[in-house]
Amino acid sequence: MKKILIPFIALLMIALVGSCAGSKKVAYFQNIDSISLAASRGLYDAKIMPKDMLTITVNTLTPEAAAPFNLAVSNSIGSRGQLNGGSGSLQGYLVDNDGYINFPVVGKLHVAGLTKNECQDLVASKIAPYLAKTENPIVTVRMSSYHVTVMGEVASPKVVQVETEKMSVLEAIAQAGDLTIYGKRNNIILIREDANGEKTAHRLNLNDAHIINSPYYYLQQNDVIYVEPNKVKAKNSGIGQSTTIWFSLVSIVISVASFITNIVRN
Repeated sequence: MKKILIPFIALLMIALVGSCAGSKKVAYFQNIDSISLAASRGLYDAKIMPKDMLTITVNTLTPEAAAPFNLAVSNSIGSRGQLNGGSGSLQGYLVDNDGYINFPVVGKLHVAGLTKNECQDLVASKIAPYLAKTENPIVTVRMSSYHVTVMGEVASPKVVQVETEKMSVLEAIAQAGDLTIYGKRNNIILIREDANGEKTAHRLNLNDAHIINSPYYYLQQNDVIYVEPNKVKAKNSGIGQSTTIWFSLVSIVISVASFITNIVRN
């Protein structure tokens, strides 16, 4: 019986040592106390991209003056083909491939590459000639289609809606339930598409606190985050259900044998 238990104990010790070594790859920001985060200073502003859906509202002292610039959705077609009332909701503006929207009264406006505040200033300047000087229009712009995708070795892969138009890679991963124990923390893949439709891939290391200074720390709309599985998960993926059952049975047999040995000794 001792011949059976000794190899088992040795394997157990090796597994424990390996888990201790592996834990060094799990912690985020391992060098946070030894680096400067000065490069991350500043507030992030998302920029409007082609295919973004914008909601633009104009408010003036007299509602009648703003009405021509606020297109309301009068009705819509339901999933069963029925006609539904729009309940006064505002028409969205889809940015075309060239970066333009077609705004009421003033016509085409190039908004791609602008921040939300810059777009608001542009719209306000374009509608000003159509309003009395006393109106002082207030323009509000929102990106109603802002989202990112998180997939791979996370607890809950999903498309994350970004209500605040600002989200870091850490916030997106947290929204997806954080990485599983099998996710590679030092090799996160970020896929990004620019205003010209060109895709680029970037690799991020969550173990390294320098990620906070990275130009890819804050996400853009339509970014895709992919978490690769580590070697343990990749190897286990080839183990079938029957193999797992056999491992469980062997473990039970060894435990029972150990229990019987202890009883015989006593």
